[in-house]
Amino acid sequence: MPAAPDELFAYLDNLNIAYKTVTHPPVFTVEEARALRGAVAGGHTKNLFLRDKKGALYLVVADEDAVIELRALHRLLGATGRFSFGSADLMREFLGVEPGSVTPFAVINDKACRVAVVLDAAMMAHPSLNFHPLVNTATTTIAREGLLKFLEATGHLPRIEPVSGAGS
Repeated sequence: MPAAPDELFAYLDNLNIAYKTVTHPPVFTVEEARALRGAVAGGHTKNLFLRDKKGALYLVVADEDAVIELRALHRLLGATGRFSFGSADLMREFLGVEPGSVTPFAVINDKACRVAVVLDAAMMAHPSLNFHPLVNTATTTIAREGLLKFLEATGHLPRIEPVSGAGS
């Protein structure tokens, strides 16, 4: 059974990682999130769940406005062949979340560490970052250092790469 938000929060508490969560109606797109978030401070993000030609899985996390050239991203990341988006079934199987709820927090469910986490270098300039806490009915703000500590604790040592284009 995948972790629920309360289990995620307990995990963060256990690691002494500070966070703040606000609830809101469900959002499925960056545009919907912009309209509902109000004055939530910090970097707002988008998350791309991708697979390469050999089935390797990647979670690419960037600023919500980042321009990511998917046709060239596989070369930057050393993937086999071009990326395609991971299916909803793969997302549920490996991250334990539904489409619209993809978040780096979902690697709490990837016990086998099959998903490589890639954080955009430009996004990491923000002192605090915002992600869904496994569901798209809330937004959790966490310091960038807290995000790194969480990812390392789950066994997902992130790659920090310049994945966004100059237009981001």
